Amino acid sequence: MLISWQVSIPRFDVLLHFVALLLLLLQLSNATKIVGEELELVGQCDSKPTLDPRPHSVSILEFGAVGDGKTLNTIAFQNAIFYLKSFADKGGAQLYVPPGKWLTGSINLTSHLTLFLEKGAVILGSQNPSHWELVNPLPSYGRGIEVPGKRYRSLINGYNLQDVVITGDDGVIDGQGLVWWNWFSSHSLNYSRPHLVEFEDSKYIVVSNLTFLNTPAYNIHPVYCSNVYIYNISVSAPSESPHTVGIVPDSSDHVCIEGSNIATGYDAIALKSGWDQYGIAYGRPSKNIHIRRVHLQSSSGSSIAFGSEMSGGISNVLVEHVQLHNSSTAIQFRTTKGRGGYIKGIVVSDVEMENISTAFSASGHFGLHPDDEFDPNALPIVQDITLQNVRGSNIKIAGNFSGIQESPFTSIYLSNITFLISSSSSSSWICSDVSGFSDSVIPLPCSDLSHPYSISSSAASPLLNSARKTAVL
Repeated sequence: MLISWQVSIPRFDVLLHFVALLLLLLQLSNATKIVGEELELVGQCDSKPTLDPRPHSVSILEFGAVGDGKTLNTIAFQNAIFYLKSFADKGGAQLYVPPGKWLTGSINLTSHLTLFLEKGAVILGSQNPSHWELVNPLPSYGRGIEVPGKRYRSLINGYNLQDVVITGDDGVIDGQGLVWWNWFSSHSLNYSRPHLVEFEDSKYIVVSNLTFLNTPAYNIHPVYCSNVYIYNISVSAPSESPHTVGIVPDSSDHVCIEGSNIATGYDAIALKSGWDQYGIAYGRPSKNIHIRRVHLQSSSGSSIAFGSEMSGGISNVLVEHVQLHNSSTAIQFRTTKGRGGYIKGIVVSDVEMENISTAFSASGHFGLHPDDEFDPNALPIVQDITLQNVRGSNIKIAGNFSGIQESPFTSIYLSNITFLISSSSSSSWICSDVSGFSDSVIPLPCSDLSHPYSISSSAASPLLNSARKTAVL
């Protein structure tokens, strides 16, 4: 028995090592799956489509348009697009907009179309609300975001389309939003404000090489879309413009946002996926989104925001090589009880920040509800968030993480982060109902986020970070 017992000791050690090896292999397996997803994600911006010339092209001048900034050209645009629709099965067509100021109300595009704005061409949104169509609210929102009921259709629209390009030689789309901002601020609107560009239920969309100015609300809003490429654009709205937002991928997948400069009154880029019970019922997440090499500024909002309307879920998002400056918050995760859904599988890497009030924020108490029909027991999940390789100067608060007591934010990973804090406050990090891990973070995070990486923590964060970093490279 003694010999048997002595022999069993190394066998027990072997068993322990075997179990540990199995755990490690399982983590490696999970990490490998994430690598595969991230490789697909990174490829989203690496595989932008080639913009080949369309075989047919017409000028808006051929349809009686007048570029004097005063003549309303809505009918000219509509007639031109209706004509070009006949070329959809012949390789598509291009609508050419020459230099001039082309005033218009809402227009609807067609599939297999390129809208090309020459240098010096400016499409102006009418300041007369009767020139903007009214449409029903989006099903994943249940009502207009700002005012219950219907909403104004965007200036340039696409519904159930494919293979559409809006591009040019630095042409301009100007929403002339001042009147809309005044109506919004004075609560004079009967319907929710329009956006500049919106695609709904569409795929293979490109927006590039243009400048967007003075949007009434959002600049570019792909909703229920797939394979959307937005690159080399400039977006600008005054810092005091109320709730103006740059790019809003909404219940959309396989989205690339790259090489752009965005400065708005509220959020620069905001990821969304529906509002409370309506978003839960619609059930379409935003996922496989790649944001890189952008310069972002948001006066009163966030440079990059997740939510707060995220009831359909947001996952598999890579943000890399970005510069964020002069913003209230740099990176923010927003949700609240009743939202349901999730925000998970997010990697933010290689970030430069300057003049930011709060570098990182995650709030479980953010935003309103569309009506009283939401389920207060629909608790959102926020987990598996990696924030790494970040440098910031003139930062007031490094991080403010406020989760939900019944559904704490978990698996928050902080790595290789250095902030130069400008505030005299001793609380550079604020945390509640959150847990995570950190390595090489200055100033030192709050205790809830200061746990070192380890296998025993039941998190594979070093493997995940390594996998993500490998995918980025």
